Amino acid sequence: MRLMRCLLILGLFAAGAAGAEFYVAPNGSDSAPGTQSRPFATLERARDAIRAMKRQGGLPAGGVTVWLGAGRYQLSASFALSAEDSGTERARIVYRARPGEEVRLTGGRPVTGFQHVQDPAARERIHPLYRNRVLAVDLRAQGITDFGRLLPRGFGQSAPAALELFFNDQPMTLARWPNQGFVHVGGLPAGEAAKITDIHAAGSKGGRFVYREDRPERWSKALDIWLHGYWRYDWADNYVAVRSIDPAVHQIATDGSPGPYGIAPGQRYYYLNLLEELDEPGEWYLDRRTGMLYFWPPATPEGKSTWVSLLEKPLVSLDDVSDVTVAGLIVEQGRGNGVEIRGGARDLVAGCTLRNLGNYAVVIQGGSRHGVLSNDIYATGDGGIQLHGGDRRTLTPAGHYARNNHIHDFDRWSRTYCPAVLVTGVGNEVSHNLIHDSPHNAIQISGNDHVIEFNEIHHVAEETGDVGAVYLGRNWTERGNVVRHNFFHHIGAPGRDVRVVYLDDCASGTTVFGNLFYETTRGVIIGGGRDNRVENNVFVNSEPGVRIDDRCVSTREVWRNMVYKEMQAGLDAVRESEALYRRRYPALGGIEPYYAAKGGVPPEGNSIAHNISLGATWLSFALEQPADRKLFDVRENLVDQVIPFADPTRMNFSIPAGSPVYQTGFQPIPVDRIGLFVDEYRKGLPR
Repeated sequence: MRLMRCLLILGLFAAGAAGAEFYVAPNGSDSAPGTQSRPFATLERARDAIRAMKRQGGLPAGGVTVWLGAGRYQLSASFALSAEDSGTERARIVYRARPGEEVRLTGGRPVTGFQHVQDPAARERIHPLYRNRVLAVDLRAQGITDFGRLLPRGFGQSAPAALELFFNDQPMTLARWPNQGFVHVGGLPAGEAAKITDIHAAGSKGGRFVYREDRPERWSKALDIWLHGYWRYDWADNYVAVRSIDPAVHQIATDGSPGPYGIAPGQRYYYLNLLEELDEPGEWYLDRRTGMLYFWPPATPEGKSTWVSLLEKPLVSLDDVSDVTVAGLIVEQGRGNGVEIRGGARDLVAGCTLRNLGNYAVVIQGGSRHGVLSNDIYATGDGGIQLHGGDRRTLTPAGHYARNNHIHDFDRWSRTYCPAVLVTGVGNEVSHNLIHDSPHNAIQISGNDHVIEFNEIHHVAEETGDVGAVYLGRNWTERGNVVRHNFFHHIGAPGRDVRVVYLDDCASGTTVFGNLFYETTRGVIIGGGRDNRVENNVFVNSEPGVRIDDRCVSTREVWRNMVYKEMQAGLDAVRESEALYRRRYPALGGIEPYYAAKGGVPPEGNSIAHNISLGATWLSFALEQPADRKLFDVRENLVDQVIPFADPTRMNFSIPAGSPVYQTGFQPIPVDRIGLFVDEYRKGLPR
């Protein structure tokens, strides 16, 4: 023990006043001193060495760096840090990859030994054309017995993913039909009348519907069929298990209602988890009764990596930890979140690749001034980053930030309301991110005084409707949010109900300033809200640039219920802080008289000024009360005029200094600052 302590002290102070260093490598030993020549084997051993150092005299002035050597670190439990593992503002603790080395934290296990399918019963279930293409392996024989369960999820609701398969670092597809796209609900069974009333057409809240195709007749031996679909609306997806299929009447019964809104005829869905539909490269199926994994690999497995995910907990967990950095790591193949930070202050996740995860990449819950900086995030089952922080009772900001991240191809499982960045609370920042390729929204906001700036967002909302790339709504008191200097392009398509900045359901007190909209459907939607500023934006081929409605004065029951029940509840929730809110947001006081009068709340206080629009409809109104048009301050906008953009063919919409445009009151947009940038953690930019 005395020898170990001496070795530890020697290792601690090898770096002198510049800070201490420990080394970890997959081929190391936890009985070693953690030096470069004799590294530890695990992160936990390095963590415990730092704890010992703090007990023996505290952190050195330069903090501590734990250098991880190249290779895979297979985690069977979270790498968990607690308050005792904190650094200080002047002596941070950093866990990072050694320069130029690829370090992987994985929550999975490798799978080897695939053979052609021999079991006659399994071969019979596979289509004759593909039986000799599909391979099989016994997971239990390799010590893998925790398969997890498929669970209902979707519409913003996460669940731990069941076991997933990854081949050459790419997620494979659970066997489904059809292979691409959807089929459609044929109708509702006789007597299955509408059991709910809300804003759209009648449907069924039950779990039965009529299917149109004959394909399910092939699946008589399948025991665990699931469905995924947009069962009633194009903005709400859900997974649900099949209870029974009756081919005689083409009727499916599900295991409960597929989501809160029930089923409507004509809505889209597909079937999954079917060995019978394992019919193209990249598909797989797991028989949970036998542990046999069936797979049609997209390439010969020899020399390739095949892994399954196991760990449901986050791979890295920081609980009430401050001043810790996790940098330069690949975090992958977990069934849950990649990194979770709860409480604490000033933690940083930087320069990492977070991919092939079942839920989110990084979740921050509470605390203050945590950062997610310069990471690459993709192939997550849900969204990318969650920033929750700040006190809405006192309007105290958290100061969390998601900055300079490249987030793409997310929402593999939950297809709606799991954005690239989800922001709640007060005073958080989403800036300089590149976000693209997703079925639903990019940034979702709830709360006050958040700043969304200098992001480039394109090709999102590719599968859904009534959706905003940037979305917020349905609370009068969530004010002070700013969406500025972002570049939105190639979002939506003609005939699809896609919006870019969607101030939905009476969202109020939001500033949309100095953004670029190019080749988009509906640029900015003011959905009946108040006190919004849409100013100094450029709309090029954005149809329309701005759309306005007055839904909060509507006499329709659904809107009146929203205003007088749900949004009243939002006002009541901050009643004890009412004086503070009225000082911070003076216009909020103008709402109460309308509640007393019970005549709805008109869209007062909105300003649409100094914008540029060309190539499409500029302004569109959809008003139940035509006189409400006079409530909007629409002025000094340049519509369909020749604008001297620098190079629109290359999507450079900067306007040279000295242009007459600036004499109209239009202000320069710092186009060159939008998007990703090179820093300590991001050494280059994607092409």
